[in-house]
Amino acid sequence: MRPLRPALLAVVLQLFALMPTAFAAPVETLDWAQCLAEAAGRHPDLRSAAESVRQFEAQRRIVKGGMLPSVSASAGGERSGSSAASATGAWSYGVTASQLLFDGAKTSSEVKSATETVKASRYSEESVSVDTRYALRTAFVQLLTAQKQVSLAQEIMTKRKQNLRLIALLYKSGTEHIGSLSKAQADLAEAEFEVAQARRGLELAQVMLGTQLGRASSGPLRVTGRFTASQQTRQSPDFDRIAKESPTYLNLTAQKDAAGYSLQAARSAFMPSVYLSTGFGNSAFRQLPPDRTDWQAGIDVSVPIYAGGSGKAGVAKARALVNQLGADEESLYLSLKRSLAQAWKSFVDASENVDVQKKFLAAASERARIADAQYSAGLVSFNEWTIIEDNLVTAKKSYLNAQSNLLTAEAAWVQAKGGTLESR
Repeated sequence: MRPLRPALLAVVLQLFALMPTAFAAPVETLDWAQCLAEAAGRHPDLRSAAESVRQFEAQRRIVKGGMLPSVSASAGGERSGSSAASATGAWSYGVTASQLLFDGAKTSSEVKSATETVKASRYSEESVSVDTRYALRTAFVQLLTAQKQVSLAQEIMTKRKQNLRLIALLYKSGTEHIGSLSKAQADLAEAEFEVAQARRGLELAQVMLGTQLGRASSGPLRVTGRFTASQQTRQSPDFDRIAKESPTYLNLTAQKDAAGYSLQAARSAFMPSVYLSTGFGNSAFRQLPPDRTDWQAGIDVSVPIYAGGSGKAGVAKARALVNQLGADEESLYLSLKRSLAQAWKSFVDASENVDVQKKFLAAASERARIADAQYSAGLVSFNEWTIIEDNLVTAKKSYLNAQSNLLTAEAAWVQAKGGTLESR
């Protein structure tokens, strides 16, 4: 067998080198709208919150059942004896029904309390959606930033390589000293590290977004979007109105209303209960079915007289809960106003900082362009030139961080004002 020629061997080696890339998993591209739709349909926290609402809705139907008629039926029989001739039997059947007529509005208050509890659970579901949107948006921005950081790190590394080649030539010609060459080599080493670091950050951001979408596993992800805010910052918002429309605030308000109805129900425990009851049936020996049917109807009245003080204790407990939730409602309102004001300030600051960093980047780019020409002509020293180069790198990173911080601050503002997954 003849050995492969060098040219053919090189082609084979290239094919083997490209095989991992050829069989690599395709990168899935998502935009923000697709992320919102997917998270809304599959995130486990949202499913859990929805099931919690269904539990409270079922509990309300259970409580409401106390206001509806209750009907039960029974039938039975037995046969005994030492022989068939001497055997005896007893047979019975009956149907009874009862209807609540009056209990001092105890049951109706419990139904109203359960209704408010259902409302509270729905607002709690909205709060889960708010937190899920914030986490999803943060992960989306993290991946969008990581993608840009990889490109920026590669751009900086390319420029550092060019600088090193230039300094190496100048060093060989005796124009630059070993210190300048060492600085250029260190700059390149740092740039290569930042490329590897950015790629690891990209992989982490892909995992973070995949989990926030509710995926147990996913391949490589890529997102598309712009580093611009959709929320406006020109006019200061009404913090009072926004705080009172927050799902968290409405949830606590519904809990307080539910506690108020529970207090009414506890007070009604001292009132008499009146039921209308009726039924029919009979029993017979030997004969099946019984030869006649008897019926009865009546009114049952139950009056509580003494229960060891549990009734008064129940009222005191219910009243204390109402007072507690009232204080919690006031505290939450004040806390929401503080959070809204802080989130708004951070959002406006981040928006204005993007403009500032953009101007710094434009200035640093122009200075670097001029410094490159001056250094090549020997008009500026290496120290002056490398400081300007470093300032350009810093300006590029600062501008990207400012853009990323803007989107994160916007997400925090949307969360503070109660934006759910239905909010773009």
